[in-house]
Amino acid sequence: MKPNRLINEKSPYLRQHAYNPVDWYPWGDEAFERARREDKPIFLSIGYSSCHWCHVMEKESFDDEEVAEILNKYFISIKVDREERPDIDNIYMKACHIFTGRGGWPLSVFMNHRGETFFADTYIPKEDAYGKIGFKRLLMRIVELWKTEREKIEGASQEVRRVLERIYAKYAVEKLDEKIIDRAYEEIKGHYDKDYGGFGNAPKFPLPLNIIFLFHYYDNTKKEDALKMALYTLRKMRMGGIYDQIGYGYHRYSTDRYWLVPHFEKMLYDNALLLNAYVEAYIRTKDQFYKDVALEIWEYLKREMFSEEGGFYSAQDADSEEGEGEFYLWSYDELKSLLSKDEMEFCEVVFSIRKEGNFRDEVTATQKGKNILYMSDESHILLEKLNLVEDDFKSKLRVLREKLHNVRKKRKSPMRDEKILTDWNSLAIVALARGGKILQSQELLDSAKKTSDFIIARMIKDGKLMHRYFHGDIDIEALLEDYAYFIWALIELYFTTFESRYLKIAKEFTDKVIKNFWDAERGGFFQSSTNTKDLIVKPKEIYDGVMPSGNSVMAYLLVILGRIFGNRDYEKKAFEILEYFSSQIYSQPSAHLFSVITLDLLLNGTVEIFGVGNDREELINIMRDIGDRYGYLKKLILGIKDNEIETLALHITSMKARNNKATFYICENFQCLPPKDMEDLNNFLYRRFFL
Repeated sequence: MKPNRLINEKSPYLRQHAYNPVDWYPWGDEAFERARREDKPIFLSIGYSSCHWCHVMEKESFDDEEVAEILNKYFISIKVDREERPDIDNIYMKACHIFTGRGGWPLSVFMNHRGETFFADTYIPKEDAYGKIGFKRLLMRIVELWKTEREKIEGASQEVRRVLERIYAKYAVEKLDEKIIDRAYEEIKGHYDKDYGGFGNAPKFPLPLNIIFLFHYYDNTKKEDALKMALYTLRKMRMGGIYDQIGYGYHRYSTDRYWLVPHFEKMLYDNALLLNAYVEAYIRTKDQFYKDVALEIWEYLKREMFSEEGGFYSAQDADSEEGEGEFYLWSYDELKSLLSKDEMEFCEVVFSIRKEGNFRDEVTATQKGKNILYMSDESHILLEKLNLVEDDFKSKLRVLREKLHNVRKKRKSPMRDEKILTDWNSLAIVALARGGKILQSQELLDSAKKTSDFIIARMIKDGKLMHRYFHGDIDIEALLEDYAYFIWALIELYFTTFESRYLKIAKEFTDKVIKNFWDAERGGFFQSSTNTKDLIVKPKEIYDGVMPSGNSVMAYLLVILGRIFGNRDYEKKAFEILEYFSSQIYSQPSAHLFSVITLDLLLNGTVEIFGVGNDREELINIMRDIGDRYGYLKKLILGIKDNEIETLALHITSMKARNNKATFYICENFQCLPPKDMEDLNNFLYRRFFL
């Protein structure tokens, strides 16, 4: 086997996933220049560390000597981690949709030395199967076409490039009004699964942005259905196999509509956004269930994903040495040998254990004689079945979980992807900052601050934010999502701590994003900096999937910061973002929920309250009390005047304390009311939000 030419490559993904006979190149000029010089097509493989089908294609094709010989002889092969370069993935995933009408990973792309693609697909089996041409036969067919029909290949490549350029060009402008907000709700409601919660059919993803939007919509309209859909989904997911009942934390998605059989990888971003969703559920209901789940997710993140340096690792793989998901599965006999008779009877009822097993393999749909632990009934039904009171039930469940967790820790754990990404870590900071405030947990808040400090200390290079950190090495200039999510994290930290340093850094980075990512010709933010030279087109994205887009988050942040700093230019930029993407938002509001939330803030305004006084601790306590009562409202923005904020927000300079007491200034639509004392403030808030 030839030594791999990427053994010393910086990318952790390439180091971990390129040890095979294929001569892999990193993305960059060397590969493209060699393809030009040797007149070869380029094969680009885009995947990520915990991708199951990426591993399958590696084992079937890239580890195969015959396939490797074809690739090395006739192609220049490039491997890219989509989590390190989502901008590259964005472009070629759209190309894949052009060719096949679908997308996924691994993403297999064939292109010329200019980066123009003439064919793209996802997983390709080595031999003909699943109604698809085999990879080996496809490679030889492309070699033949490259020699005999180059003009057709070049024509197809250029046409795909033109289509991509049109995709990222300025869209037609549609009117965005309050009807869009209602349409987004109706679309979500139309996809809601009344029986099992969640949205759509199998495979079923958690979609935390749907839940966050439903909370926001309920706050505005008081429509009980919006609240019920969000809460029921959160409860059903917690009961299912998609949730790790023993070690906590969420798997990536459910292969069925029942939340029972998961795809077993665990992603940082899923768990961060879902932690936030449970926190938001708790503040609206004060139901201990949602608080408990939020703290369980935190326990998982702290135990499995938190590095000593202060950042969070990216993911845990679905596969272990025994096979996909085996780390999480239990045979009936194994459980029986580990548990007492009483514990086994309890386990069978609570976790739906069967002698023949309850788990079917995701790929083959065959019974494996193993059990995935899930709760088939709500706790109040289980109490009746087991004839237990709640405290005894919780005690038995805790003992059982700890016993099984101690056994499972002795198994070989799935691989952990230990790269630390700024954007995903920032989502964790948002959740922990919100959780620290709402759940009154100093541990969560301290962790949010530690991760923020880690990013500030270790992931800024020459004044630029960086995207990826891996065991001391930082690389890849930050993308729009890195900046947007981190600014969001800094703002949430400010709203929790009222430490002005967070706002100062947030403003500095906001101005850098406007300078380095804004498309001055057409509008909207590019996904990568305007200085980026290695892309055939400059992608822009507004689609909010599992994670919100960089453009939608920036629009939201520009509204918030515009109101805090009294900066109308920021708010104007937010309008311009939504206008640029208005036709996309208009066509399917439910696919652009963060933009819809931002639209609501722009149309219906926010309320800013600035506290002024000599006793800072008193002001902080008052603001935290207001946050406890009204803090879930996205339309309420709280700040405390100090010397540092005055330099950023000139409109608060004239705000003074009255009679040496805590004084509050209420502003709406860039106009402020006369100062109020505590009693007047409480009366205003009650009238504004509850009458």
